[in-house]
Amino acid sequence: MRPRARPPVHLAIPVIVLWALGGALITAAAPEDESSLDQTRLTAIRPLVEAAIADHKLPGAVVLVGDRRGTVYTAAIGERALIPSREAMTPDTVFDVASLTKVVSTTTLVILLVEEGRLGLDDPVTRYIPEFGRYGKQRISIRHLLTHTSGLRPDLDLAVEFQGRDVAILKTIEEVPVAAPGQRFIYSDLNFVLLGEIIARVTGQPLEQVAASRVFGPLGMRDSGYLPSSTLLSRIAPTESCTPLGWPCRPGPGSTMLRGIVHDPTARRMGRVAGHAGVFSTADDLARFCRMLVNEGTIDGVRFLSPLAVALMTRAATPADLMQVRGLGWDIDSRFAANRGDLFPVGSFGHTGWTGTSLWIDPVSGVYVVFMSNRVHPDGKGDVTILRGRIASVVAGAIRDPKVTPITRSIGTDFGPRPSTPRQSPITAPVSTGIDVLAAEQFARLKGRRVGLVTNHTGRTRDGSSTVDVLQHAPGVTLVALFSPEHGLRGSADEKIESGRDQATGLPVYSLYGDTLRPTAAMLQGIDTLVVDLQDVGVRFYTYISTVGYLLEESAARNIRVVVLDRPNPVNGFAIEGPVADDAARGFTAYYAMPTRHGMTIGELARLFNGEKKIGADLAVVPMEHWSRDAWFDETGLTWRNPSPNMRNMNEAVLYPGVGSIEAANVSVGRGTDTPFEQIGAPWIDGPRLAAMLNARQLPGIRFYPVSFTPSSNKFANTTCHGVYMIVTDRDALLPVRVGIEIAAALIRINPDQFDSGETWRLLGSRSLIERLRAGDDPADIAQSWAKDEGKWRELRAKYLLY
Repeated sequence: MRPRARPPVHLAIPVIVLWALGGALITAAAPEDESSLDQTRLTAIRPLVEAAIADHKLPGAVVLVGDRRGTVYTAAIGERALIPSREAMTPDTVFDVASLTKVVSTTTLVILLVEEGRLGLDDPVTRYIPEFGRYGKQRISIRHLLTHTSGLRPDLDLAVEFQGRDVAILKTIEEVPVAAPGQRFIYSDLNFVLLGEIIARVTGQPLEQVAASRVFGPLGMRDSGYLPSSTLLSRIAPTESCTPLGWPCRPGPGSTMLRGIVHDPTARRMGRVAGHAGVFSTADDLARFCRMLVNEGTIDGVRFLSPLAVALMTRAATPADLMQVRGLGWDIDSRFAANRGDLFPVGSFGHTGWTGTSLWIDPVSGVYVVFMSNRVHPDGKGDVTILRGRIASVVAGAIRDPKVTPITRSIGTDFGPRPSTPRQSPITAPVSTGIDVLAAEQFARLKGRRVGLVTNHTGRTRDGSSTVDVLQHAPGVTLVALFSPEHGLRGSADEKIESGRDQATGLPVYSLYGDTLRPTAAMLQGIDTLVVDLQDVGVRFYTYISTVGYLLEESAARNIRVVVLDRPNPVNGFAIEGPVADDAARGFTAYYAMPTRHGMTIGELARLFNGEKKIGADLAVVPMEHWSRDAWFDETGLTWRNPSPNMRNMNEAVLYPGVGSIEAANVSVGRGTDTPFEQIGAPWIDGPRLAAMLNARQLPGIRFYPVSFTPSSNKFANTTCHGVYMIVTDRDALLPVRVGIEIAAALIRINPDQFDSGETWRLLGSRSLIERLRAGDDPADIAQSWAKDEGKWRELRAKYLLY
């Protein structure tokens, strides 16, 4: 055990603190029998913290417990700095409070502006940031931001460095929601980045100045604020060694120990001031804030907030069907509320900060707990999750107010019956695909055109009519020829296809998956417009999108117009995952350098290919109607038609980005069975061992169980294979590409001499990825390494999105 300083515990009679003019502190003792806490029970706090320090969970902490009258208990335990030299923790240590910024500063400022009538909770964000309304964000309100139900992602891509507040706001404006407003609880820093910007725009002042003049100054929080002064530096608890804009933090060239510089990377890149992070404070200052709340908005006899405003902030504000219960800014009963402990009653609330800080407040008893640590110092490996909860339980157990009745905690039911309702479809009306829209427009875009149609069996209207038949009978349109991609016009072939003639229409059918992958001059003879109607599956190596790329190139060379009739991305249009294909992997299964799961429609990809590759084709996309980016295919109202012979249902489509990426190895992915892409095996695999190893990884949204199966065709035809079957338990949480490399990694560990990756690297996107798996790199670390490229792709695709 390393030596630690032991500052004395302050067990004091509660005091009433009055903030007088001129800044003088006047204290008056309150009678001990008026205390709401059994002070002897609070002595259990120090041993808990000391044990966690000995277990290297944190270097030290300041714990403060108070009630309506003032501070009851304060303890400064351990050290605030370990490197470059050791420093004892002191009660007046200043901490980077991280996400406590959200509730102490940003939420409070929003509520103050609501009290003044300058903001409305149900105002759309676009009222204050007009440019925010792209990609379906126009319905997001201030209330959605405060309750983390906006549908925005948790944060910007941390692997992508940038600098400047304006850049961060622009990036946030360009975000594509992952869910409709009010539909899901997604804890998101972006919500409070936007709130900070709204506060600045409404007040006409920088956020740090508004916070200082409207919150910290009036509340007498003398050591609190953004951008702490150099006079506080010696008292500030350091966090980690990091480069100025880098993440994750780690020692190395250009790195310095962050001290007085916000730890959060997005806030750091925004000039150290943001709505979600950036505030520094002390336990005493935060105790004043808590005391104001438990006294219904007053501090030292002066009103700061109205009682109704305090009540509004701190009662349940999330939709009744959501299991995660939040107030406005504040946490009440969500998966992040471990710092509540086991005993604090219904109606209490709080929040945590990433650096190791937290507040929990019980308005009934008037008791609050302030926990301050820099658990990320010095190496980011500390963890105070359990400790904060146990301290809260100690404090709650010390409450002796007879009005407080212990209530059994029941997550998700504390505020009345909370039925378990299914995820609501984001689609308000059945989707009309590009061909439906084109028909509704009376084919105006094709009038007088001689058309070549690139399609297969998936090209159908919402009522089931074939796009071939619809265009053949369209007034003013001359259908000249048909073109078929991989799997042919009927979508049933699994080999190369010869060109021929369609018996139903008598039109020539030119194969783009036979002797050539591109339309030739002879095929395009007499055609002035190519129309594309194909159902993609949302994966880089699915060849229909490469066919579209080649069509654009050949059409541009011959001044032929291209019209893409758009269709949904069946696995939704927001999820992006996987490595970007490198130059060596480029080809028919990687037309463009993009992640495995691209999150775009086939029409949007055509726009991107045409723009980024500078093809210069005369391109038009007929967009869908009523489609939402967060919709899965089964939410569109459209009929599923197998895009290819082995893509038979949504479960297979969900798994395909990962399972399909490793099928070039010497394994069967279930082709030749009734459930392709839902199982994987080989004669040499130990199914129970593989299932156990994969389940032990606790991958989100999926479980595995051992199976044996015998394919009737393809790899290992008529041979018994052993392996695993995959059950998707939560497709929203599932990371299918990660699943693919986890399976490959497990097979390498179990059967290093029998697993042959073959040409898997082409589908995965690089040889280096296979080399890392062979070297024993953790698949989680490999997946994390994709983050930067995923972020760059997210930014690149934004200007080509249609929905």
